[in-house]
Amino acid sequence: MTVIPSPDAPPPPRPDYDAIRASDVTIARLRALHPSLIDLSTGRVKRLLAALGHPERRMGPVIHVAGTNGKGSTCAYLRAIGEAAGLKTHVISSPHLVRFAERIRVAGRLLTDDELDPLIDDVERANAGAPISFFEITTCLALHAFAQDPGDLCVIEVGLGGRFDATNVFDAPAVSVITPVDYDHLEMLGPELSKIAWEKAGIIKAGRPAVAARQLDEALDVIEREAAALGAPLALMGRDFDAYEAHGRLAVQLEDQLLDLPAPSLFGGHQFANAGLAVAAIRAFDDPRIDEAAIARGVAGAVWPGRFQALTRGPLAERARARGADLWLDGAHNPHAGAALAEAAGRLAARDGRPVVLIVGMLGRKDATGFFPHFAALGPRVYTTAFSSPNATPAEDLAHAASVAGLRAEVADGVEDALERALAAPGPAPHVLVCGSLHFVGDALAMAPETWPT
Repeated sequence: MTVIPSPDAPPPPRPDYDAIRASDVTIARLRALHPSLIDLSTGRVKRLLAALGHPERRMGPVIHVAGTNGKGSTCAYLRAIGEAAGLKTHVISSPHLVRFAERIRVAGRLLTDDELDPLIDDVERANAGAPISFFEITTCLALHAFAQDPGDLCVIEVGLGGRFDATNVFDAPAVSVITPVDYDHLEMLGPELSKIAWEKAGIIKAGRPAVAARQLDEALDVIEREAAALGAPLALMGRDFDAYEAHGRLAVQLEDQLLDLPAPSLFGGHQFANAGLAVAAIRAFDDPRIDEAAIARGVAGAVWPGRFQALTRGPLAERARARGADLWLDGAHNPHAGAALAEAAGRLAARDGRPVVLIVGMLGRKDATGFFPHFAALGPRVYTTAFSSPNATPAEDLAHAASVAGLRAEVADGVEDALERALAAPGPAPHVLVCGSLHFVGDALAMAPETWPT
C-alpha cells in the first residue's frame, strides 16, 4: 500500500522560482515590495485575507482547479462556458505571458493599471508591511478585486501543488477539479507521484463535489482516498463520465446524458479530454443558466494563449508566412506535456506531409531528457536556445538532450535566429513550434503589442 507523506512543515522557500518578466508598471511595483518565492504555505495569505475582510467569502461561487497539465486549458473552457451562458465570470490564472494583468480577469476582461492601482493600495495597507511573497499578494489582490463585484462563477487556477498553494483558502468550493497528475516540480512537490498527488488532492473539501481527469494508478489511489476521507463525492473520468473524439466532434458521456458538442477550439487530441473535464465540472456546478447550447459555444470558443496557439500576427509570424510556413506557440515543458505536444504536432504533419521544426527554450529545473523522446517518431529538426530568464537551461544542454533522444539539434542565438535557420533549411515550408517554457513563449509574444494576450 502506498504511504502518503504528511510532512510536519511545508518545504523551504525557493528563490526566483517563477521567473516573472518585470515588463509593466504593476509588476515593477509589486516586485519591488515582495520577493518572488515559492514558499508553500497558506498562513500569510489567510492573515491578509482576514485583514481585507475575507474577500474569499464574498466573491461568488468557486471552481478550484489543480493538476500537473491541462489546468489552464480546463480553466479556459470553464471561463468560456460561463461567459457563453451570460454568467459574470472571474478568473485567476498563472503565470502571465506578457503582462501582469493577464493573471486577474474580472467579469471577462483584464484590469488596467489605473484600475489595479487602488486595489493594490488596499492590499498593501491591509498587509501593513508584513512578509508575504509576490504570488501570495497577487492571489489576495485578485480575490479582493473579485469581492468588489461578486461573480456568478469564479474560476481559480492553482499556482503550484494545491494543498499549501496560496489559492487554497476556500472552505466550501462549488467544485474542485483535478486535471492529470504527473511528474513536475519535483524539487517542491515530489519526488514520488503519490506525494505530488497528495499535494493536488489538498483542494478537495469536506462534502463538496470533486471532478478528476484520468489518472495514473498511483495518483488515483491518493485522490480517491482523500475524497473518501472527506466525504466528497468524486466523479472520475473513465468511470463516472467520459469524453472522447467522435467523428471530429466532442462526445461527453455523463451519468444520464450523452452530449454531442463541437470540437474544442484548442488544438490537439488531449484537448478533447480537457474540454470534457470542464463540461463535467460545469455540470457539477449545477447552475440552471448553463444549458447545452452555452456549453457548446464555450467549448468551441475558448481561447488560451501560448497553448498550441497559432501565431498569425507580429514579426515572427510575418517571417514565417513569407516563406510559406506556419508558426505555433506552446508552453509544454515536462514529459507529460511533451507527449501531448508531440501528438498535436503529428496531427499538423499528417494534414499535408510538411515537416515539423521545434524551437526549444526551457528552464533549468525541467526534465529535457524526458521531454524530447516523445518526438522521436516524428523526427523534427530541433533548434535550442536560451532566453531572458536567468534560470534558462543552456542551449548546449538542451541540444545534447535532444541528440540523446535521436533528434537532429542545433544551437541558435535566440528565437529569431532559430526561426531564420528553420525557414532557410531545404525542403518544404515547415510547421514551426516554439515551445519548452511559458516564459520562453511569453518572450515571443512580447515582441509586438498586437500579439499580447487580451
